[in-house]
Amino acid sequence: MSTLVIVAVVAALGIVLAQVMARRKPDPPTQASWGVPSQLDRSDFADPKKPWLVACFTSETCDSCEAMVPKVEVLSSQDVAVAVLPFQDHKDTHKRYGIDAVPTVVMADDAGVVRWSAIGPKSAADLWAAIAELREPGSTPPPEAHVPV
Repeated sequence: MSTLVIVAVVAALGIVLAQVMARRKPDPPTQASWGVPSQLDRSDFADPKKPWLVACFTSETCDSCEAMVPKVEVLSSQDVAVAVLPFQDHKDTHKRYGIDAVPTVVMADDAGVVRWSAIGPKSAADLWAAIAELREPGSTPPPEAHVPV
């Protein structure tokens, strides 16, 4: 009987201790979440007949955006239309597609379906790899194939 009482007391103390510890743990910081469009109306952008569109939503007051523009512009080709859309000049387009963080880059097919997107600065290599993989699936190695030098 006394063993049962001791076990019950130890279990109760364990439960109380767990509750106290749980209360001491601070809540995680809030996480921002920004939307990216899943569909674009290609007629809203230049060269709607090209098979691919790379749209870069930016702001003239954003240093990261300034660095992204040349990385995106170099993707332009006979099959890839590139649109750089600073908020100051394209407020309606930003609003229409729910862009609330810049830089936001989306790559869409000829039907306007967004096949790749990124929020925040990306490397030129990431952008090149993304459009290459979209245009020719299997053309880039999977991430696990990358070996650090």
